[in-house]
Parts: sequence; C-alpha cells; structure tokens
Amino acid sequence: MSRPKILVSGHIAWANKEIYDLLQPFGDIVWLDSPTRDHFRTVFLPQHQGIVGIYRHNSSADHIGVYDKELVDMLPSSVKFIAHNGAGYDQIDVAACKARGIQVSNTPGAVDTATATTGLHLLISCFRQFTKAEMNARAHKWKAGLPPAHDPDGKVLGIVGLGGIGTVLAQRCKDSFGMKVIYHNPRPRAGAPEWAEYKPTLEQLLRESDCVSLHCPLREETRGLIGATQFEQMKPGAILVNTARGAVVDEKAMIDALKSGKLYAAGLDVYPDEPRITEELFSFPNVTLLPHMGTETEESQKSMEVAAMMCLVKGFQTGEIGNRVA
Repeated sequence: MSRPKILVSGHIAWANKEIYDLLQPFGDIVWLDSPTRDHFRTVFLPQHQGIVGIYRHNSSADHIGVYDKELVDMLPSSVKFIAHNGAGYDQIDVAACKARGIQVSNTPGAVDTATATTGLHLLISCFRQFTKAEMNARAHKWKAGLPPAHDPDGKVLGIVGLGGIGTVLAQRCKDSFGMKVIYHNPRPRAGAPEWAEYKPTLEQLLRESDCVSLHCPLREETRGLIGATQFEQMKPGAILVNTARGAVVDEKAMIDALKSGKLYAAGLDVYPDEPRITEELFSFPNVTLLPHMGTETEESQKSMEVAAMMCLVKGFQTGEIGNRVA
C-alpha cells in the first residue's frame, strides 16, 4: 500500500531539515513545482495522487494563486489537512475547505513577538514623529518644521483584538511606558492580563484611546471595521497602528481623518492591495509606512515553518490538525 503524500505548497526558508525530520515519518514529501494554476490542475495533481496533508505558504500564490474555492475544489478527495504558515489565513477559503471536510490551521503564537515589535516601532514613531524627523535628516533639513511631538508615557492604548500579538504589544507598552491598556474583543478574553480592561463595545474603546492598535483577523465581519464612523468616534489627535490586515481599515476614511487632523498620525505595516501602497499615503509626513515587515525575522519565520509542520504532525497522529481554525 502506497504511503500518503504531503505537499509543500510554497517556500521553506529556514526549516529544510526539520520538514524531513518531522513529516517524512508520515508520508512522502512532494514539492509544488507548478508555474500556473492550470498546470497545477492538469499536470501536477494527476501526477501526485494520494495527497493527504498540505503545508501552505503565501509564496505559493505567486504560482497557483490563493486557495480560493476554485482551487480548493480541484484538490483530490484524499486531502484532509491544510497547515497554513501564518497567523492570518484570509488567503484560504475556509468555508470551501470545511465543505469538503478539509481541516485548516494557522500559526498564531509563532508570530507574536516579531509582529508586536513591529507594532511597537510604529507606535513610538507615531507619537514622536520619527518618520518626519528621519526625512528631515536625510534631506539635510535638521529640525526644520518639526514641532515638539508627544511622549507615549501614561497614554491609553486600545487593542482591537487582544490575542497573542496584542497581548505582547500591550505588555511592552505597559512595562516600558506605563500605558493604560484597554481592549475590545467580541467577548472578554479568557486569561487576559488583569491590568487589561475590557470594553464591551468598539465605540467605548475608540472614545477612550490615545492610540488604537489593530490585531483582529480579516473576515467578512471585520472588513472595513474602522471606517468614517469609527474615526469620528476617536479622540481628536488619536493615533492608529495597523499590523493586522489592510482591509480591516477603510483606507479612504483614514486618509480623510489624516487630512482633517482627526488622526495625529498612523503607523501602517499592512495595506488593502499589497504590495501596492496608495500613492497619497506617501504625502503624509506623519504616517509611518512599512512593507509588511511584521514577521520578517529569521527567528519568527523558522518558528512559523516549524509550527505549521507540527500542526500537520498532530493531524496525522490524532486526526485533528493543530491550531485548527476550520
């Protein structure tokens, strides 16, 4: 009887040894080499029958596209598990997977510290206007046009979506700057730190926060979660930090809030149409822009790769994939 196959759909950068040590005991590893979706459907899949588990990295989208319903429906009936490398899994149609009995996982804890560090950089840069200061320095303008900024010390940090990343960021802001931390989730988070105060409505959080940091996943109910109404509910001169997903924010409404001065500053690591960044954002010296750097460290990327592999290991061992999201 032939062994199951495990498809590596995307890039492995740091755990090339681990993938064989961890997964080969459960099946034969095959690597995605399809340049197009059509090749994947007509050539690759017929050549590789018996795929049970899939390790997926976003880099595979460059070749076969995202795991939308069309792609999920072309997978063989043998597929039981898709282990996605990443905390956000909006590139996978989880409803289509569920309809076919395919379990999907993600790697939330593996990205906590690296993404929280990115959020902390954005937060500090926004309060202190370090982006404009650096632009001045590079343009040999010293402090021209640089009024005093603000200290983050003692300010109110509002976390929208208190999970692993938000908790690490909140802890660092509390410990380093004595910031008061409030948060909003659909319901109070079990095990949330006692110093993090729960706000039952998003509006309450927005009205009280000096800085709002977004950490919620992108789903239909969170698309455009922060729009014109929500910006109006914020304190005058508030700061917005987004390391979640670009589409969680109505970008036009954010730009309007920056123009009006309702937002003092914004720190962005994510955008609605990556890798494109809306050109108008470059005109704001009070906006710090990063090219989705949240997990761009060797340590976090290896941790994510191994975490995704371990999700598959658990699936093969128990029939229930680790970190299951669908």
